[in-house]
Amino acid sequence: MMLSASPTTLVKSSLEEMLESLRRRDEAEKPKDLPPALPSRPTSKARLPSARRSLPTNFKIDENGGKCGENGGGLSEVKGKEEGKRKEKELGVKRNSFGNKKMRKDVDVDSPYNLEGKKGEERESKDRVSDAKVELKEGGKGKVELEENDNIGYFIKKKLCVWYRLSNGVWGSGTIQSTSGEESFFSLSNGNVVKVSTSELLPANPEIVEGVNDLIQLSYLNEPSVLHNLKCRYSRDMIYSKAGPVLIAINPFKDVQIYGKEFVTTYRQKATDSPHVFAIADTAYNEMMNDGVNQSIIISGESGAGKTETAKFAMQYLAALGGGDGGIECEILQTNCILEAFGNAKTFRNDNSSRFGKLIEIHFTALGKISGAKIQTFKLYIGFYIYVIMIISDVDVFDVTFEQSRVVQLAAGERSYHIFYQLCAGAPPTLRERLNLKMANEYNYLVQSDCMVIDGVDDAQKFHKLKEALDIVQICKEEQEQAFAMLAAVLWLGNISFQVIDNENHVEALSDEALTSAARLMGCAPQELMQALSTLRIRAGKDSIAKKLTLQQAIDTRDVLAKFIYASLFDWLVEQINKSLEVGKQRTGRSISILDIYGFESFKKNSFEQFCINYANERLQQHFKRHLFKLEQEEYELDGIDWTKVDFEDNQECLDLFEKKPLGLLSLLDEESNFPNATDLTLANKLKQHLSANSCFKGDRGRAFGVRHFAGEVLYDTNGFLEKNRDPLSSKLVQLLSSCNGQLLQSFASKMLNQSLKPATSLDAPKQSVSTKFKGQLFKLMHQLENTTPHFIHCIKANCKQHPGMYEEDLVLQQLRCCGVLEVVRISRTGYPTRMTHQKFAERYGFLLLETNVSQDPLSISVAVLKQFNVLPEMYQIGYTKLYLRTGQIGALEDRRRQVLRGVIEVQKYFRGHRARRLFHELNKGAKNIQSFVYGENIRRKYGIEANRCSAFTSQLLDEHLTEVVYLQSVIRGWLARRHFNNMHNFKQLNYESLKSRRKMGRRISEAKDMPHEQQIQVLPSLMAELQRRVLKAESTLGQKEQENATLREQLQQYEARWLEYEAKMKSMEEMWKKQMASLQTSLAAARKSLSADSNAGQLGRVDVASPRCYDSEDNVSMGSQTPGGNTPVLFSSAMPDVGGRENGSLNAVGNLLKEFEQRKQTFDDDAKSLIDIRTAKPASNMNPGDELRRLKLRFETWKKDYKMRLRETKARLHKRGHAESDKARRKWWGKIGSRVL
Repeated sequence: MMLSASPTTLVKSSLEEMLESLRRRDEAEKPKDLPPALPSRPTSKARLPSARRSLPTNFKIDENGGKCGENGGGLSEVKGKEEGKRKEKELGVKRNSFGNKKMRKDVDVDSPYNLEGKKGEERESKDRVSDAKVELKEGGKGKVELEENDNIGYFIKKKLCVWYRLSNGVWGSGTIQSTSGEESFFSLSNGNVVKVSTSELLPANPEIVEGVNDLIQLSYLNEPSVLHNLKCRYSRDMIYSKAGPVLIAINPFKDVQIYGKEFVTTYRQKATDSPHVFAIADTAYNEMMNDGVNQSIIISGESGAGKTETAKFAMQYLAALGGGDGGIECEILQTNCILEAFGNAKTFRNDNSSRFGKLIEIHFTALGKISGAKIQTFKLYIGFYIYVIMIISDVDVFDVTFEQSRVVQLAAGERSYHIFYQLCAGAPPTLRERLNLKMANEYNYLVQSDCMVIDGVDDAQKFHKLKEALDIVQICKEEQEQAFAMLAAVLWLGNISFQVIDNENHVEALSDEALTSAARLMGCAPQELMQALSTLRIRAGKDSIAKKLTLQQAIDTRDVLAKFIYASLFDWLVEQINKSLEVGKQRTGRSISILDIYGFESFKKNSFEQFCINYANERLQQHFKRHLFKLEQEEYELDGIDWTKVDFEDNQECLDLFEKKPLGLLSLLDEESNFPNATDLTLANKLKQHLSANSCFKGDRGRAFGVRHFAGEVLYDTNGFLEKNRDPLSSKLVQLLSSCNGQLLQSFASKMLNQSLKPATSLDAPKQSVSTKFKGQLFKLMHQLENTTPHFIHCIKANCKQHPGMYEEDLVLQQLRCCGVLEVVRISRTGYPTRMTHQKFAERYGFLLLETNVSQDPLSISVAVLKQFNVLPEMYQIGYTKLYLRTGQIGALEDRRRQVLRGVIEVQKYFRGHRARRLFHELNKGAKNIQSFVYGENIRRKYGIEANRCSAFTSQLLDEHLTEVVYLQSVIRGWLARRHFNNMHNFKQLNYESLKSRRKMGRRISEAKDMPHEQQIQVLPSLMAELQRRVLKAESTLGQKEQENATLREQLQQYEARWLEYEAKMKSMEEMWKKQMASLQTSLAAARKSLSADSNAGQLGRVDVASPRCYDSEDNVSMGSQTPGGNTPVLFSSAMPDVGGRENGSLNAVGNLLKEFEQRKQTFDDDAKSLIDIRTAKPASNMNPGDELRRLKLRFETWKKDYKMRLRETKARLHKRGHAESDKARRKWWGKIGSRVL
């Protein structure tokens, strides 16, 4: 019941009183530069209306698809019509009109937007605005026509370019040559002149605005101008355009290089304002982060318009914003590859058509990073079709329909799902052998359309990419092979054939390769599969009867099994992805949803599938118009904005045709499905009987009926409607799947059994039909979208042939009309897209005010800000609760706010830096003071410890230093003494040997003189011969000796060079020793001084006793001690021998060695000859010649070593004899060194 209140009985709110006071003050002052006056308060309203109607928080969908807590029946159709006519007569307005002050209160109980009434006296008198069609007001329409006629008059006068629709339906541009009444002569661009009606001409835009980014910027908004602008941009590969808040994306049917990383960076940095899907995604992301409100990107369009690719690019940009190319973002992107393989197929309209819709809801953390993903599935079976709803939360995929008939039935020129062809083409040999895979053209399910390949697509390569994607989402190899086995089983099921066994056309399955392969892959016995496909078990009481199936029934059973396996496999695959993506992820409440929904379908023969798809499109179109038209204009009216309504075509009447109870299409379909004897023909007759009065329904002959959708009229054939709506599934097939060995099939069967048992728990709840499930799931989807801020992208298919560069104007215009682009642009041009509550506007921009005497209420602050920034009055309006701004006005305020905040941040930065530096210096100074005290205390403590230790061990330290000095001197002196002794000893030995040799020679000479003369004469010849021989030998020996002397002289020169080196080293060692001695003496003197300062007189006396003057004594040094290096020679105490004796000794030693060499040579020759004689003469002797030879060799080696050693000694003596003078110089030098040391 609607209540009305007179203006005198209304209780004014504080805001109303404030508005009235502001009006009175403004009327008194009347300045010229004030913004427009505040809107007048409508007298028919008892309170301030709410800003926007939204879904209630406790809104729920019951299993029947209706709203919980309300009676499902409602008023009957007759009562509803009478009530509607009565209200129309009372109010004087058209029923279901939008924008009227008084409207009907009753609403459709099945609408997903129904609201519960709010309680309270203040809310009782509010007038409800209908959610139906907008009123087609004559005044508004006439105003538009009048304005266009005025523009045409100006164009005729100036002979400017105009548009005219030619006879072939194409818009042509040209100029008006002349006019005659209501007719004009129109000159086309090609020179032809035609006679046209002046009222049919439309103004054209000047060339300067051709190809603008936003259609709002067009000077004249009409269909040909919009088409021409889009065509100009499309020809330049500028496929994105804006129509106010809607992004228009035209499919180029080719690769356009506008999606690389550089474009992602450009839109992230906001370096360009060109329309792009990245810009829409960036806007949604920023609004989500700034406002904390969930966002949605709704992508619509016909099949082949590019919806799937657009959704991919939106996901790509959000993945870049939310983390980059790795981690959960990469997994989310890879799910597209998996879902496309299992859910996309080639149709005659699109080579990669998505046979399901999806809502991708990506959740983000508080920092803007992607948090994770989850996939939930909701299945409903439509006979040969299985419709699946898939919701991804964190990445939610909402799959509203899943076309399973494509598994078993294909139209000409189409293919089944991509995965079948990819498996047959890309499976490795080992997998092909395990699955017994054949080529794709050997399976009946795939050869129906004679279309095996897609031009430019490599199915084998796609299969490898699919396996990589499965690995990325962490589906293990074993589970992948199980999934591939199910796919192979589906293909082999299609090859199973049947044979007739009796006259009643009963059949049984043939036991061939197809049957055995399918049974093996499913994990059951071939006989069990044969029985399940050929018989139907009917329960009669407690007993069951097996009935043979006919050929068509058996084929249908086989196809149902194949479709069920594939649908269950798709559902299982989504669950596995869900397990991978949701691990360790937590929701934060922030999300962006991307809805990629299938488009409107109209074929030559449209069945139950197109019926459901087009119904879903009607509901989504209502959501689109609700947000862009209804709620937009409703908010203006409820907030008191001066607004002229924009007319648009509403589809609420078509939705009522589908959803109304009890006489709607869905209700009548469910009612007829419950009758056992109902047929598709009786369904068609029932629909025509009850719905023929509806303007959106059209009856046709036979089983056909037509529905006038928003996109055009579609003729449906009811053939198969009832069977598909009843959701049949044989219990025999479920039992077969339960008995299979495969884990997947067992899980599929258990889920089906659990779902079938759920309705049985409620006695009052009948089993839901497919249409009821579909409607409930669609309402759930709309409820989810209603809780988000929508962003719309409409994809346009430029041509039906999928050729790049081709632009079909009629096709594009039809799609633009379906989505209401012109109406959206008109609302955007005249509307206020930016709106803020007064409180929020004052909080965000109030600090920019320069005046301080402004009232502190939010409304006054908002008005003062607009006045300060010189915002023109026509650029904004002030409502009861919000401030409304036209496009582009908020940008100036945001720029100024950003500049001021940047300046504030700069000041704060310098102030905080100064304060931080000052605090740092203070802390640093304090820390240094503390450190200085701590360091001083530590040094004092260490000094005290060291002083005590030094005083206790000073005497011991001095003794150690003195001992070391004495030891060093003793070693040096000992080494010098031993060296001198060795030299003297060697010289004495040489003199002795030379004296001895001279004595022997003298003795021989004297003996020769004493011999008788005759004896001397006798001895003389032999002696002469001997002497000659010796002379010759001596000469040869002398030559050898000269050579040896030359060699020795060379060696002597080398030794002299080494000696010079050695002398240099000794000089450096001497300097080092001097330095060490000086250092030791300095240390000793310092120790003395320290000891004398700290010790008594007795200690000083002890230091004096240990004076360095005691170093002159050698008694403390052992004669056998050595230097620290261990190379000091032994000390000697002998007298020096005579020099001449040493020279004679050397000559004698050489002669002795020569003699010994001759003797030994002769001895060894004799021994060798004797061994040879013994061996030849006495072979049987006991002597062993080998042993004797070894002994002889041993003796020879021993003598050779001894001889070499003595020869070296002789050479050394000869060498020393040549260096006698240098030895004397060295002895003098070492003597000087010794004296210096001492």
